[in-house]
Amino acid sequence: MTLIVHHLGISQSDRIVWLCEELGLDYELKKYNRSPLLAPPEFKALHPVGAAPVIEDGSVKLAESGACVEYIAQTYGKGQFTIAPGHKDYADYLYWFHFANASFQSALMRDLAVKSVGGTGDGTGRSGDIIKRFKEKFSAMLTMINDRLAKVPWLAGEQFTTADVMLVCSLTTMRCFNPYDLGEYEHILAYLARVSARDGYRRAMKKGDPELDITLLIGATSPPWPQTTAQAARDK
Repeated sequence: MTLIVHHLGISQSDRIVWLCEELGLDYELKKYNRSPLLAPPEFKALHPVGAAPVIEDGSVKLAESGACVEYIAQTYGKGQFTIAPGHKDYADYLYWFHFANASFQSALMRDLAVKSVGGTGDGTGRSGDIIKRFKEKFSAMLTMINDRLAKVPWLAGEQFTTADVMLVCSLTTMRCFNPYDLGEYEHILAYLARVSARDGYRRAMKKGDPELDITLLIGATSPPWPQTTAQAARDK
């Protein structure tokens, strides 16, 4: 059986393409383009809530990027890019792996939802105060990531792991949806430069999201929403 990766363009499912490329797997990539912003009907039909990514491995069909990453790392990678219990960096590995979606990605999505209904975070009224506190918490998370990367090259420590695979998307691709600036976080920017130098990452982005410019993804300023050829022609 061949592992099938259903990848929705410009989404957190780029984590799965990246891991497959890092592991050098022989897998089938099925790419779905957004239409124009949300997932197309054929992708939504893969899973009850239309979530990306989705992988298929024989009789196994799995969603949730964290679950997909763990499944592939253990089933196909035999534990490569993971850290086992007993290792000095095991607790750090666990923390940063789960921080990516449980704290950071969810914070990005909440912030996007607030912005979509006109929230400003100016501290005016009860809702404004909540938004302001949220922005302060998000800044604190970025500072925490930056401080961690001032001490070690990769989130878990000296070695690249699936914790990095999980977090990088939220620092790069997801900024197309919810822009935020990284100019104050020199160690995050240096980290993203290390990521972009990895052959596996470059292959993954070329295969899964060729419309995204890596140099813009890893920059201090948020990358713009990429234009398709058709959009570019209409704008001329």
